[in-house]
Amino acid sequence: MNRTRLFTPGPTSVPEEVLLEMAKPIFHHRTAEYRELFADCTRMLQQLFQTRNPVVTLAGSGTAAYECAMINTIPTGGKVLALSNGKFAERWVTIAKRNKCQITELKAEYGHAVAPERVAEALAKDTFDAVTLCHSETSTCTVQDLQAIAAHVRKTPAVLIVDGITAVGAIEVKADDWGVDILVTGSQKALMLPPGLAFLSVSEKARQKSESVSQPNLYLSLPHYLKSLADNDVPWTPAVSLVRGLSVALKMILNQGLENVFKSTHAYASAVRHAATAVGLKVFSSNPVDSVTGIVYPAGIDDKAFRGAMRKKFGMHLAAGQGSMEGKMFRISHMGYVDAFDTLGAVSAMEMVLRQQGYAFNFGAGVAAAHKELATHLG
Repeated sequence: MNRTRLFTPGPTSVPEEVLLEMAKPIFHHRTAEYRELFADCTRMLQQLFQTRNPVVTLAGSGTAAYECAMINTIPTGGKVLALSNGKFAERWVTIAKRNKCQITELKAEYGHAVAPERVAEALAKDTFDAVTLCHSETSTCTVQDLQAIAAHVRKTPAVLIVDGITAVGAIEVKADDWGVDILVTGSQKALMLPPGLAFLSVSEKARQKSESVSQPNLYLSLPHYLKSLADNDVPWTPAVSLVRGLSVALKMILNQGLENVFKSTHAYASAVRHAATAVGLKVFSSNPVDSVTGIVYPAGIDDKAFRGAMRKKFGMHLAAGQGSMEGKMFRISHMGYVDAFDTLGAVSAMEMVLRQQGYAFNFGAGVAAAHKELATHLG
């Protein structure tokens, strides 16, 4: 019987310690017990985000947190500079359109980042209320140069709203040092939890914006969350069991040390990229991110057949390509509760399925390349 192994970039696998904590009897959230637990989680989230600013916790998905960020800091008819290079960046453009924003879109082809110089040029030509981007564009496995872009934005009145959903806890991102005004992530990625929680750090610049923007939403009212957070509470019913699991997951991450987490994530990503190259496959993206790798199918390999075989034969769940890359590549996550031998196993299974489906290559070359990379990075 195969054990299920999630290599999808959300949800990711959840450690047994976290599952056991969430299985404990539920308790009431309007209590000192909950506020103490929540305060501890918030302090750890600040360490994870590398910020001294408040980090808001929502019962919802990453999209809820991103929408919260946008509707609370961009006035009706406000101007948005949107960096768009994949399905998730396109989603933030959709939110801006639904809220009647004036949008200047800086597009890059799937698999490419938007050059910081283009951002600087756009900011020099006009004044914007917000700049939106994906640090780690999950759909195209591409990383943006967030630090360089933030350096340009922080000189302007615009708030920088960043999708860090597959970045926070997987790759380096320094909210305060880099000048990110709102940084968003979700529980089901590098934080090793089931879906259901979302988080956003909020700078003073963003807080001031939220106080001046009038929007009709109650559940996603950022001022309500910030007011409750000052008392270690939330304005609406929290996902108590998930918050209990969050406490355990954050302790695991911080006990390992963020730099060690980033090092491991890089090692797994590098191993898979080298393995793909060794068997003649193309790694998608000219700016690959360490949290998730995209690999282009060779001619003759069907997406559904390949991923179906990986799942049925070996219990390994991979993600499909999205948007213009649907059916053309598969994606494999390196975030969260995954280790070197999970990575080697995924490469080995990939080779076996490719050979069974008629792809000709030097069998075993991928595993050897991955093993060498892991040994180099993890010693």
